[in-house]
Amino acid sequence: QVQLVESGGGFVHPGGSLRLSCAASGSTFQIFIMAWYRQAPGQQRVLVADITSTGSTNYRDSVEGRFAISRDNGKNMVFLQMNSLKPEDTAIYYCNTRSVDPRVGHYDSWGQGTQVTVAS
Repeated sequence: QVQLVESGGGFVHPGGSLRLSCAASGSTFQIFIMAWYRQAPGQQRVLVADITSTGSTNYRDSVEGRFAISRDNGKNMVFLQMNSLKPEDTAIYYCNTRSVDPRVGHYDSWGQGTQVTVAS
C-alpha cells in the first residue's frame, strides 16, 4: 500500500503560479510512475502529467509548456509547478502513483486532492 499526502493548492489570479507537492509513504519501493490528475466541477478526472522513476515526463496538451512535473526519489515526493495559470485550470488536483506488487500486480494509489482555483 502507498499513502499520498498533497499540499500547495489555493486561490490564484490568472497568470499566476502554484507549486503542488505530494509525499508518498508505505510501499514506496513499488512505485514506478507518479502522476497528477485533475477533476473540474461536473467533469471527469483527467491526467495532467506523469513521470517515471527515471525521469521521463508526459503532459496533457493543454498544460504543455506551462506545467512541469518533477520527483525526488530520495524523499518519495512528486511536484507540479504550475505557471501561467488559466481559469480553465481550476480543479481538484490529485496525486497518483502506479505501483507493482509481485503478488497483487499493478495497483494505483490516490491522494485526497487539493483545490486549485484560478479566478479574478
